[in-house]
Amino acid sequence: MHQVEIATTRQSLLDAPEMTLNMGPQHPSTHGVLRVVLKLDGETVIDLDCDIGYLHRGMEKIAENRMYTMIAPYWDRLDYIAAVSNGLVWVETVEQMMGLDVPRRAHYIRTILTELNRIASHLLWLGTHAIDLGAVTVFLYCFREREEILKIFENYCGARLTTHMFRIGGTQYEIYDGFQDQVRVFVKDFPKKVDEYETLLTENRIWIGRTRGVGVISAKDAIDMGLTGPSLRGSGVEWDIRKAKPYAAYSDFEFDIPVGEHSDTYDRYMVRLEEMRQSARIVSQAVEKIPDGPLMAKMSKIIKPPIGDIYHSIESPKGELGYYIVSDGSTQAYRARVRPPSFVNLQSLKRMVAGHMVADVVAIIGTLDIVLGEIDR
Repeated sequence: MHQVEIATTRQSLLDAPEMTLNMGPQHPSTHGVLRVVLKLDGETVIDLDCDIGYLHRGMEKIAENRMYTMIAPYWDRLDYIAAVSNGLVWVETVEQMMGLDVPRRAHYIRTILTELNRIASHLLWLGTHAIDLGAVTVFLYCFREREEILKIFENYCGARLTTHMFRIGGTQYEIYDGFQDQVRVFVKDFPKKVDEYETLLTENRIWIGRTRGVGVISAKDAIDMGLTGPSLRGSGVEWDIRKAKPYAAYSDFEFDIPVGEHSDTYDRYMVRLEEMRQSARIVSQAVEKIPDGPLMAKMSKIIKPPIGDIYHSIESPKGELGYYIVSDGSTQAYRARVRPPSFVNLQSLKRMVAGHMVADVVAIIGTLDIVLGEIDR
């Protein structure tokens, strides 16, 4: 009789059989091509490993072989949900290296568009996160408001998703006729829309059951792991680069930094909701005070930063997004490196998931708001 060898599983500490399960890379709830290798004891996760690199494009090496101006549109494709933030931090890094005095008008326009992009990014996060947990209606509501922001982007620069709005030294495009009125209408109505999301979710017992006490990470662990953005503020750490190291025109506006109390998925949800309200508050202040003047700084047409290096970061929708540039005095960066928040935040997944059920993995991945284009680069 033919003998068949049957592989046996290893025994866990609880003397129960373990199972290794692949989640992704083609999985709708991993928010991109993320492969999560789960080690399970029944349906309880006892260990996991994140396998990344499926979307690697060599962006940093491409940047070292393109002129500073030529590579700018490439960065919009890192976090393709928040292209405006990626474009802003690149031009600001080069501007600081060159010592350029960017006009205030350009700073105000940049701030308005970046905050609208923060709202659009959070809306996509909330809609997809809700769908992951079974709340389909919220997805439709979020995309209803996101569409209004994309209309503004399309009117301004002709693109909706991978927008390219800024130039080294300022902005290429002047605001169009009706821009301020369109923005005013949106920020006036938007807080009521956030209230609608809360009506559907915040006191919903199913939502609370799926998010409260799930994916807890303490403030100390969050800091030790380098978490930034809403994932850090959800753990009660009041850190926001817009306040700590103001850039663009943020020092001219009043806004609050929301923080969580229980360091769980529910708190990170609440933090992002309030962040959207605060972003609308910033935009409503900025759109009323756009100064007159030029859009571009006085500068040479050939960009050649002086020899040296610089690191500059901003508060993107997902956390601290920074660029490190080494210049050799030529028209191309000698070295270009990115500090992407999604990549750094992802390392906390193992700490958050351990001890939870398989179904909770979906909720915790969603609460980190990762984008694999930014992780793999």
